[in-house]
Amino acid sequence: MKIGIYGQFYHKNSEIYIQMLLDALQKKAAKVLIEENFLEIINQNQEITKNFSECSTFTKLDSSFDLFFSIGGDGTILKAVTFVGDLGIPIVGINTGRLGFLATIQKETITESLNQILEGEYIISERSLLTVETIPESEEVPTLNFALNEVAVNRRNTTSMIKVETLVNDKYLTSYWSDGLIVATPTGSTGYSLSCGGPVIDPDSKNMILTPIAPHNLNARPLVIADSNTVTLKVYGREETFLMSMDSRIATLKNETKIVIKKADFTIKLVQLNDDSFIKTLRKKLLWGEDKRN
Repeated sequence: MKIGIYGQFYHKNSEIYIQMLLDALQKKAAKVLIEENFLEIINQNQEITKNFSECSTFTKLDSSFDLFFSIGGDGTILKAVTFVGDLGIPIVGINTGRLGFLATIQKETITESLNQILEGEYIISERSLLTVETIPESEEVPTLNFALNEVAVNRRNTTSMIKVETLVNDKYLTSYWSDGLIVATPTGSTGYSLSCGGPVIDPDSKNMILTPIAPHNLNARPLVIADSNTVTLKVYGREETFLMSMDSRIATLKNETKIVIKKADFTIKLVQLNDDSFIKTLRKKLLWGEDKRN
């Protein structure tokens, strides 16, 4: 078994969970590689007494990896997705961050959860992604032109609104006068879109969500459409440029650049414990069903 380990930051007491993970993998005689920059962060942290410098490292993945462990929060998983791409390697999210809709393995139960995963006692939750094409092509848009959560356009360096002309399958839908527009996947429905009033959608749904950001036209509401549709955006504003984000990756584009958004032809595989579910995660993270009157 070949395992990759990745993290973006050092969270407090992370060395405890890293060591637990390495110990569990060692018992399974797994071949372990730690992402190069993450290993450097680990070894530079003064709170860590154990030296991990002898561990093997990687800078990019290939199809020989069996599992990819992401240590951190949901933002770390979004970054982990850029390593995995279309390789189909299952991602295990260990939540050492805060909310954690995607990183569902809790640090408090890491030993038990790891044993289940390494024994193959888990299911795969396949998540759809969005891809982006710009017309004309822009050097600002990276080769990693896909997003697990959302593609969003935002105003830049101004307090003025922007106008986002929106078409679905080349048919005019509306123009959003707003701070921007989010096009989200079902996975992204619990992210940026949710904070802007968008609906929560089960990740198994075959949909995408259009959520305006602080719209000026009061009749503008989030819209759920089938993910077989193609969404085309064109932005107008007082500034010459605007921002487009793909999860955490940001590009600066010129006004009137055409942005074409489609469902990607590959999915991301997230490891989920057998007794976990999206409904259970929602109830826990959003405190649904709890009586807070006392």
